[in-house]
Amino acid sequence: MIEFTNVVKTYAEGNDALRGVSMQIEDGEFAFLVGPSGSGKSTIIKLINGELKPTSGAVHVNGYSLERIRKREIPYLRRTIGVVFQDFRLIDTKTVYENVAFAMRVVGAREREIRERVPYVLELVGLETKEKRHPSALSGGEQQRLAIARALVNNPSTIIADEPTGNLDPTRSIEIMSLLQEINNLGTTVLVVTHELELVERMHKRVIAIDEGLVISDGLDGEEEQ
Repeated sequence: MIEFTNVVKTYAEGNDALRGVSMQIEDGEFAFLVGPSGSGKSTIIKLINGELKPTSGAVHVNGYSLERIRKREIPYLRRTIGVVFQDFRLIDTKTVYENVAFAMRVVGAREREIRERVPYVLELVGLETKEKRHPSALSGGEQQRLAIARALVNNPSTIIADEPTGNLDPTRSIEIMSLLQEINNLGTTVLVVTHELELVERMHKRVIAIDEGLVISDGLDGEEEQ
């Protein structure tokens, strides 16, 4: 579960990125976080992932209290979270298979586990026939599927997708959203951060809207819940 309680984040230069954010995302939920550039979305991601600590308030993510987490605990927190980035961040010198396997090796997985898990995840995202190709030989949609496979391979309880369709055409964008829905159907919590409101409206999911560091609405398709 992800829970923010009256979270304030002020950067060193005095910029109030968050000004009292409270929200709760339950295990197994699918939600969108929307807002214009500079609204605080990136700060929320960094707080969830342990890159930042709140200036005040409480952040709880998958059993960890982020305002008092120890540095040595952060890698364990991050094993519970898979992050998908807009720019993919793939390693082009490695094949599709090697990109996903590398994510398992980083956390100390055994080779037997890697041999069993990687093909399963590649099949889940529809890349089982592309495992020997390099990212540069894939389409943009396939590269994003590979990024999702990498985020999934360590079986996180939560997937955070940061503008996952920002570099894709509308058809590929819908495919990626459908894939994230399939992942959510398997029990994984999914939080999609985006500014593409047309895509959000198609999905009919919970929408948390943020602006100037405050939650301004929270509900199904933006219908505000008090």
